[in-house]
Amino acid sequence: MRIPDIAPGGRVLALGHYQPPNIVTNDDLTKTMDTSDEWIQSRVGIQQRRVAGKEESVEDMATIAGGKALAASGLSPDEVDLVIVATCTLESQIPNASAVVAHRLGINSPGAFDVNAACAGFCYALATASAAVRAGSARNVLVIGAEKLSQWVDWTDRSTAVIFADGAGAAVVGPSDTPGIGPVVWGSAGDKSEAISIEDRTSFLYQEGQTVFRWATTALHPVALEACSRAGVDPSELAAFVPHQANLRIIEAIARKLGADKAVVARDIVTAGNTSAASIPLALSRMLERGEVRSGGLALVLGFGAGLTYAGQVIEIP
Repeated sequence: MRIPDIAPGGRVLALGHYQPPNIVTNDDLTKTMDTSDEWIQSRVGIQQRRVAGKEESVEDMATIAGGKALAASGLSPDEVDLVIVATCTLESQIPNASAVVAHRLGINSPGAFDVNAACAGFCYALATASAAVRAGSARNVLVIGAEKLSQWVDWTDRSTAVIFADGAGAAVVGPSDTPGIGPVVWGSAGDKSEAISIEDRTSFLYQEGQTVFRWATTALHPVALEACSRAGVDPSELAAFVPHQANLRIIEAIARKLGADKAVVARDIVTAGNTSAASIPLALSRMLERGEVRSGGLALVLGFGAGLTYAGQVIEIP
């Protein structure tokens, strides 16, 4: 048996993102439900969100974001041999999004599978990609988080419709002489699985907001600290903290407990809404685009959501 060449580490080589052009403001939502801009901002911190068009699919958005990340990496499609799409909002589970997206991008015969860990999905996929590269199972991996939550939300229900949105974010992961993706800290709280759910294929997304809020603001900062510890990084060394963009109050509560005073905290939710598995790569890609963070700095990414699942790791910003 021949052991494949093993890379000392894996790292994120490049990022890309896509947002639908259609902006839905809080004032727009007041026309379909009993709510207000002040009510929404005070509870979740969102001012506006992006919603995909009727004919725009998860695969469409994933392809655009993935194509941008691939172009930014400088790699050709032939140099990618694994594609992972993190999503929980496909219209149909078969075929999977990853094989469709790979084909559209001209990536020939890659390994291709989807990951459903809801809002933690990107971090799960990123950890899997890093492990594959380090084990020699893949040379370069395209990891995409893409969601069309608008098709699973009741737009008259203010407990969900004010929060969720659509979009995609992507990363290319490749080998590195030094580790650029730290050890993942992941887990689940299945006893709370009913807090976020979709009963069946004809139902809308349901969320027990207070249950999720209490869990996120009490259980997740130890996960964030453990991810830093396993990477050998003190929170004071972080250039950025990029948690899942679930709720601005949750983001700020975790950030305070983390104690990463020098880190730029992602608050993409204000203008992008909650895009589930897409939110972390989307937020980090936009932060880079705006010049809020610099290449080479360390970022803590932390995903959490339905399941309930969570995962976090420290990465080097590409």
